[in-house]
Amino acid sequence: MYGAVIAIACLFLGIFLQKVPKFSASKAANWVQWYLINIVLPALALLYIPEINPSWSLLIPISAAWFTFLLSWLIFGLLGKKFNWGSNVTGCLIIVSGLANTSFLGFPVVEGLYGKEGLPIALLIDQGGSFLLVSSLSILVGSIYGDHSESLTKVPLKILKFPPFGFLVGTLLMSLFKIPTPEILIPALQWIGKTMPPMALLVIGLRFSPDIQSITSKFFWYGMGYRLILAPLVVWLVYVQFLDRNSLEFKVTVLESGMAPMITGSIIAIQFGLQPRLATLLSGLGMPISAATLAIWYILLG
Repeated sequence: MYGAVIAIACLFLGIFLQKVPKFSASKAANWVQWYLINIVLPALALLYIPEINPSWSLLIPISAAWFTFLLSWLIFGLLGKKFNWGSNVTGCLIIVSGLANTSFLGFPVVEGLYGKEGLPIALLIDQGGSFLLVSSLSILVGSIYGDHSESLTKVPLKILKFPPFGFLVGTLLMSLFKIPTPEILIPALQWIGKTMPPMALLVIGLRFSPDIQSITSKFFWYGMGYRLILAPLVVWLVYVQFLDRNSLEFKVTVLESGMAPMITGSIIAIQFGLQPRLATLLSGLGMPISAATLAIWYILLG
């Protein structure tokens, strides 16, 4: 609870700092982004990924995060090309709308609605799905859509040079070969990991400047509509074929698919220059807007 209060306070701190004379909000945001990308994401990978024990039974709930991201890429990729939205808008919608806030928002919501029994499922979806995606495919999308001056042949090198990806590969190997993270590192990694929500919301606050034009933009509502309505609806229709609709696994999987856009996804989009204002609004306004849609999904799920 205290962590959520501190994180929300950091959001308002960032908004306040924008108004301070002679304070460079953009420069401060860039420094915090560097910390999140180069320190926090690798630390979280080292903390959580080696603990995942790969098994076929885990794939169904985990695959929902991958399914909705790839669906986002398919839908917005085709629409962006057909209607000539531009690479930056298309890439922003693919990444930010394709990734759900399955941890900072998802964990407390799932625990509050389904109790502690739902948390292991939510953790699997987050660590095996959202976190792996933000450290891999989101970087690929950012590399493809974010820098028009580079050829696609340079994309693999750009991904390999991105710090979270290297740690992702290393920690996946640790998981496969059952190599645990050294105990001596865990307290420090846990402390660094706890800074993710407040620092991410601080960046959102430092860049948060909503206006009528942005909020009424069709792209904002396309992103919100996909993340909060279409993604969980498609997951429901597809995954009811594999899971009992009354099971906890099914309900948590659908609900996690309907969470607001992932804050870290917006940070990745901003890092690659993919419509920073749109990325900020999707993740910043997504949380309060999702309160209504999550309540509806919870009622429909029974």
